[in-house]
Order: sequence, then C-alpha cells, then structure tokens
Amino acid sequence: MFAGIDTHKDTLAIAVINAAGGPVIVVEVPNTLPGFEKIGQLLATYPVERIGVEGSGNYGRAVAAHLVCGGLDVREVPTLMTSRERGAQPGKGKTDEVDAVAIAKITGRETGLPPVRLTVGLAADLRALLDYREDLIREHTMVINQVHAELTGLFPGYQHQHPHLVTFAQVNAVLGMIGDDQRVRADVCRRRLRRALELTVEAREIKRRITAMIKGKTDHVAGLYGAGPIIAARFVAEVVDVSLYPNRDAFASANGTAPLAASSGRTVRHRLNRGGNRSLNRALYTMAITQIRGDTEGRAYYLRKRAEGKTSKEAIRCLKRQLSDQVFKAMRRDASSPALLPGPAIEPDDTQALVA
Repeated sequence: MFAGIDTHKDTLAIAVINAAGGPVIVVEVPNTLPGFEKIGQLLATYPVERIGVEGSGNYGRAVAAHLVCGGLDVREVPTLMTSRERGAQPGKGKTDEVDAVAIAKITGRETGLPPVRLTVGLAADLRALLDYREDLIREHTMVINQVHAELTGLFPGYQHQHPHLVTFAQVNAVLGMIGDDQRVRADVCRRRLRRALELTVEAREIKRRITAMIKGKTDHVAGLYGAGPIIAARFVAEVVDVSLYPNRDAFASANGTAPLAASSGRTVRHRLNRGGNRSLNRALYTMAITQIRGDTEGRAYYLRKRAEGKTSKEAIRCLKRQLSDQVFKAMRRDASSPALLPGPAIEPDDTQALVA
C-alpha cells in the first residue's frame, strides 16, 4: 500500500491506496501535533510501503519531519505531477481528498521521487539565515534604486561624479554631496542611504555567521571555483543529506540540471528541465557564470559547446550539469571527511561592495 498527503495551513488530507491504485481510506486531519498522531495511528493500521507529501518544504514540513523521525519512507511529490494526475481523471473535480489520492498514486508509481529534505538542525538554521540575508539584499537593492531615482531630480548630472553606490566610500561621498540640504527629498535620500549602510552591515554579519557555522563541514564544496561559503551553505541547507541521492544523475534530476527527453520519431532531442530545486539550480547558475568570466576549465568547456553550435543558454545548461556532478562529488567528500583546517579570515574594508 501507498499513502499520499495533501497539505494545507490548517488541514492535512491523507489517502491510503492498495496495490491496484484503489483508495482504501481517505481522511482529513488538522495540521497539528494531534493530527500527526492520528496519521501515525492510521499508518500503523495499514502496511504502507511509501508516503508521498506535496509541499514538504512548506505547510507539509512539520508532518514530513514527524513521519521521517518515525522511520517511514517519505517522498516529495511535485505540485505539477499532482495536477497532471488529477487532470487525467476528468469528472472528479478538485478537492483535497482527490489530490491526496492522486499523490498516493504518484507515490506508488514513481519509484524515483526524491526523499523529503528533513530541514532540522544545521540545515534548518542555514536556510533561515540564507533566506534572511537574501531579504536584506533585496531590500538594499530596492533602497539604492530609489536613491538613484531621487538624486536624478535633486542633483541633475550627479551620475557623472557618482555613477555607482556600491561601496561604503561611494555612499559616504553622496552623503557628503547632499550635506545639510533641507529639502524634504534630500532628507529622504539621506535616510535611505543610511538604511542601505545598516542593511550592508547586517548582511555582512549574517555572512560571517554562516561562514562560521559551515567551517570544516563544506570545505570541498566551498573550494570549487565560483562557490564560496554562501553557495556551499545553500547546498547544505537544501540537500541536507547527500547520501539520500544514490548517484550523480539523481542529484542532477533533483536540482533541475538533468535535461528531459523530448524525442519523437527520428528526432532525438532533450529540453530544458524546469523542475527540481530552483534554489540549487540558481546556485549552480551563479557558479557557471563566475567560471565563464574567469580563465577556468568551466570557461573552456563553455567555449567548446559554443563551437559545437550550441546557443549561449544551451552551453550554460551543459556547464551547470557538469558543475552539478562536481558539487555532488565534493559534497560526498565533505560528508566522509573530518573537519579541515579553516582558511584565513577576510575582513571587509571600504573598497569592497556594500553587499558581498
């Protein structure tokens, strides 16, 4: 038997199906600890081989962690797969119970579904810090853009002397240019620039904290060209346990760098995989762009693909797939190696970017 759980903020719909795909029981419980206990009692009654959870990284995070801690095989079912499964059975409409049955059928049919990422402990802490740092960076970007818009009206032609607001020195220079200008918009600009400096200081503090948390745990990943502590921490936060992936192909499929077959007749081709963990995919994209800009093996690989006739985007996708294999290998080495000696600390100075 197989089970599927459709998760929502207040409720959980769980369905148990038999080997033929027929529903044995479908119930709805609250998304609370007592609800988790009811699910545990239900699963103790029926011999379930595998459980699929839709939204295990969101509203289903707590119940997925509860089930995994109970020794059960819990898999993540993508929302798109549930939608397609439901659409293959016209006339039933869309309800939580229908979705739970669809999730259970997918869980029974698809043996390659990725295990849920049990984001507790270090992984959960890193994810929280990384997400918070990204919020700070987004706010910083918004504030600086607003300052540029205001300065265009306050000091026409300012951009020739201060084209960028990237470093502390550049921001302080613009603050000096504004001086004690009493216009309301000038005062707003001063406030925004000071807010930008505060965001920068806090973002750097978060980065130092993340770097300290992963010291000796991700040395091989962080040592890859274009990675560094932030990207290495993102892999730890999202992957959680690399041993859950049996090989590099499974890892590439999970991060969306494995292309999907799209062949028909005599035409053999592959298309872009828009699935997988998009945070990991973005991290691999950052690594790829960084390597292409430098004198690296990644750049040489990219140029070879371009010489073969691939477009720039296609060549970058190929490079991301290669980097996925390198990260997988590095994460396995980190998981099996003792803590390594930390590298030298780098202190920020006024010549560095505001948000590094």
